[in-house]
Amino acid sequence: MSGSSFKRRRLARRLLIHHLPLAAASFLSGYLLYITRPYPDVITRLSFSTAYPALALLAATLVIGPWNLWTSRPNPISSDFRRDIGIWAGITGIAHAGIGQCVHLRGRPWLYYVYGPWEHGHVIPVRHDLFGFSNYTGVLSVLFLAALFATSNDWSLRKLGTPQWKGLQRWNYLVFAAAGAHAIGYLFIEKQKFNFDLTIAIFLAIAIAFQGAGFLLRRRRQTITA
Repeated sequence: MSGSSFKRRRLARRLLIHHLPLAAASFLSGYLLYITRPYPDVITRLSFSTAYPALALLAATLVIGPWNLWTSRPNPISSDFRRDIGIWAGITGIAHAGIGQCVHLRGRPWLYYVYGPWEHGHVIPVRHDLFGFSNYTGVLSVLFLAALFATSNDWSLRKLGTPQWKGLQRWNYLVFAAAGAHAIGYLFIEKQKFNFDLTIAIFLAIAIAFQGAGFLLRRRRQTITA
């Protein structure tokens, strides 16, 4: 089989087995969140309905590696499945970040990050309240997420080389930590119902538990090998 033929078959397989189910799950979950929210306007509903799928997909990218370790499956530097989940995490996360800039303070997104001139008593104009913290962690998360999204391809892997590419992909931990902090902050700001608080807690707990278990398993295997 020629290289070009193999690439076409691989791409077709990824589209059918990975991207179509991931797209369906993302849109279906987003649609259900959209139609069940009582918000009066489209922008707020879209922001809410993209937030939860994005965090769930980010959590899934951190589960795959430890799961492969525990089940003794191959755990390559780059796998199509993990990469494709990351691509949809990038799509939903970037969409949420873009839409989210228009929810509060309509037409003045810079006030997400700095105090307005009418908000007196701030020597440093950079927002350092819960609202500012939640927005800065959100923008930090999406900036690194965009970098990971842009390099989730074979060309970037070849161009950067395995060590450098893998080092860049490890920023996914920071992406998830910042996204988690952003989500928790907005739970307090918007005073969401308990079931949404619980959903965020479950996403965070699953990812942290799997990463912790994977770390302990790697240490144990290294000790046995040594």
